[in-house]
Amino acid sequence: MLQTAVIKENRDWVIKALEKKKFRKATELIDEILRLDQERKETQQKMDQAQAEANQLSRQIGEWMKSGEIGKAESEKEKVASLKLEAATMQQQLELVQKQLNEALLTVPNTPCEKVPVGNGPEDNQLMRSYNPEGKILFQPLLPHWDLIKQYDIIDFELGNKITGAGFPVYKGAGARLQRALINFFLDEALKAGYVEIQPPIFVNEASGLGTGQLPDKEGQMYHMTEDRLYAIPTAEVPITNLYRDEILSENQLPIRNVGYTPCFRREAGSWGAHVRGLNRLHQFDKVEIVQITKPENSYQTLEEMVNYVAGLMEQLELTFRVIKLCGGDMGFTSALTYDFEAYAPGQKLWLEVSSVSNFEAYQANRLKLRYRTADKKTILLHTLNGSALALPRIVAALLETNQQKDHILVPKVLHPYTGFETINLGK
Repeated sequence: MLQTAVIKENRDWVIKALEKKKFRKATELIDEILRLDQERKETQQKMDQAQAEANQLSRQIGEWMKSGEIGKAESEKEKVASLKLEAATMQQQLELVQKQLNEALLTVPNTPCEKVPVGNGPEDNQLMRSYNPEGKILFQPLLPHWDLIKQYDIIDFELGNKITGAGFPVYKGAGARLQRALINFFLDEALKAGYVEIQPPIFVNEASGLGTGQLPDKEGQMYHMTEDRLYAIPTAEVPITNLYRDEILSENQLPIRNVGYTPCFRREAGSWGAHVRGLNRLHQFDKVEIVQITKPENSYQTLEEMVNYVAGLMEQLELTFRVIKLCGGDMGFTSALTYDFEAYAPGQKLWLEVSSVSNFEAYQANRLKLRYRTADKKTILLHTLNGSALALPRIVAALLETNQQKDHILVPKVLHPYTGFETINLGK
């Protein structure tokens, strides 16, 4: 959430930055926020003045009562009652205006940083780097993963549809073991890199969804348990970052580096076409997420370190991939700068997004009231960052398509200690 003070001091800059994100009602909403803030300020002043006058007159009445000026005291009691009623009315109005202001602020996206390219959509994103393993010879003819998983009987969409519905696959045999191997590999690599493992709940309350910006922006994409007022998480970012909601940290606690594996849930309503076939888009999937909380002056260096870390995972898996800097028109609601990782799936001839690594600057921290106390006792909003390291379904799709052979699928060497096998074979 943007700070009201920032909007007041930088109205034109904020509007221009939001327009870079293709937020079409930027001017209208920002001016409404400024109007509500002014109304809040004026209402607060009126309430404070009425309360101060009532308190002052009450003290004067007490003095008159002590000095025997009973009539004078009694004549002013009605005025005190009127002032208290006015203050109470102003209090109710203040609460209403503050609620309207907060609701308006929650609908404003984060402003993109100056490094974000101008653009309308994916076609305007900026290629930052690419990687193609040397000596990788692809078996021909290449099949898409949805044909491979049927041949090798490792993932079953029909069974998932039978017990739950579309987008909830069942992993079987070598497919299930490959999933577990990837999760353990990603977690172990994160621990080596200094992350602390967290196993959070996979259901969160409304305050948590608001804290990281999933609510109200992505309410329709989240599974909602209305009776319990809980949401199934779309990513481990939500519960892990919310561990620090309403906290004032000390400098020696920073930076915070957490990693967590969770299943993730997204409704993904209205998705059609070949690009969402098979594992390309699911309602339930597994993901390992890395989260960092840093001082503002360190966050962009931290972002680059996180991008390099994810690139290292992709290289170890021997996948062809590229790193894309998202343009303003293709960015998420809460992000100030995002790098997407796309793995090449040769059976589909498609690039599949497998990770997003983002810096949210102070946007989430302001919602979370997440700060740190400096040596001179000042409290400053922190910066939050996160990244997929990695999301499994599209990684699995790319691995299967890249490593298919005539009668088996090769398993990347780095996973052999985790899978216990080097190939996935037909009929096994």
